Amino acid sequence: MASSGELPAAERFDWFSDVVSREVMPTVLRTERPAEFRAEAGVLDLEGLRVARFTMSPMTSRRSAALVRRSDPEQYQLGLIRQGATALSQHRNMSTAGAGDFLLWDTSRPSDTEMAHSSAMRLTMLQFPRNVLPVRAKRLDELLARRMPAGHGLAAVLSSFLRSLERQELRCGPRELRDLGTAAVSLTAAFLAQQVDAEEQLPAEVRSQVLLRRIRAFIDHHLGDPELTPSAVAARHHMSLRSLHQLFRGEDEGVHAWIRRRRLERCRAELGGGGAGADQVQIIAARWGFSGPAVFSRCFREAYGMSPSEYRALCAVESGAAN
Repeated sequence: MASSGELPAAERFDWFSDVVSREVMPTVLRTERPAEFRAEAGVLDLEGLRVARFTMSPMTSRRSAALVRRSDPEQYQLGLIRQGATALSQHRNMSTAGAGDFLLWDTSRPSDTEMAHSSAMRLTMLQFPRNVLPVRAKRLDELLARRMPAGHGLAAVLSSFLRSLERQELRCGPRELRDLGTAAVSLTAAFLAQQVDAEEQLPAEVRSQVLLRRIRAFIDHHLGDPELTPSAVAARHHMSLRSLHQLFRGEDEGVHAWIRRRRLERCRAELGGGGAGADQVQIIAARWGFSGPAVFSRCFREAYGMSPSEYRALCAVESGAAN
C-alpha cells in the first residue's frame, strides 16, 4: 500500500489526486486543509476487476460531464465504507452513508461526493466493467447513490469477502486471484440483484455459488452451537438435506466435514495461543461445539497427528525457543 506520509506536506494532496485519477477515474478533488492531508492507497488486480482500498483525510470529489466525456473506464464501482461518512449524489439520487454501508456509482455519469469533516475515511472499493453483471442496467440505475447497509444476510457475506481480499495480495498466485475475481463478481451480482428483486436474472451457477458462500458464512457464525448439524443447516436455509449435500458435492469436503474442520481450526488457534490464563482443553472443545472431550481428542488427532495436549505443549516449547 502506498502512502502520502513520506512526501512533503505540500505534495501529498496532489499525489493522492493523481492516484485517484489514474487508478479509479478522473475527478476533481478538493480539501480545505491540503497541508494537513493524509492518505494511503492500494490496488489488488483480480484479472478483469480490481479491489482498491483507501484511507484519506476529509475532502470533496466532483466528476463532471466534461470529465466523463474526456475519460471513462466504463465501470460500476461498489464502495464499502469502513470508517467515516460520505454523501454521494448521482443520477437524481442522493444519500449519506457511514461505516458498514455500501454505495454504488457509475463512472459513465457525473457525480458529487462530500466526506464528513469529523474524521478520516476508510474505503474498500470493487471496480468492475459495466457489462460483467447479469442484471439489466436500468435496474442497477435504481441503486446509484443509494445507501445499502451491510449488516446482515448476503450484504454481510459480501462485506466480509471484500475485507478479506485486502489480505490476499501477497498470498495468491494468478489462478487464485482469477478465482477470487469470479467469486467477487458472483457475490456482487447476487447482492445487487437482491436489492432490486431481480434474482431471477442470475444464472443458476451464480445462485448456487452464492448460496454455498452464505451457508459457509452461517456455519462459521454458529460453530459454537453443538446443535449445528447438516440437518440444522438445511432447515435454516429452507432446503432439503439432500439438496444441501448436492450443493457441496463439487467441493473438496462435504458439509459435515466442513463443520468439523472449521471447529478444529478454531480450537487449534486457541490451543496454540497458550499463556498462563489459557483455558483447559475440554473448555475450548465445548466452546466450539464438540460434544465431549473424547470426541474432540479423536478428531484432533486424526486431523493433526497428535492430541490437543501434545499440540499445546509443542506450541509452548516453540514459543519459548523463539523468545
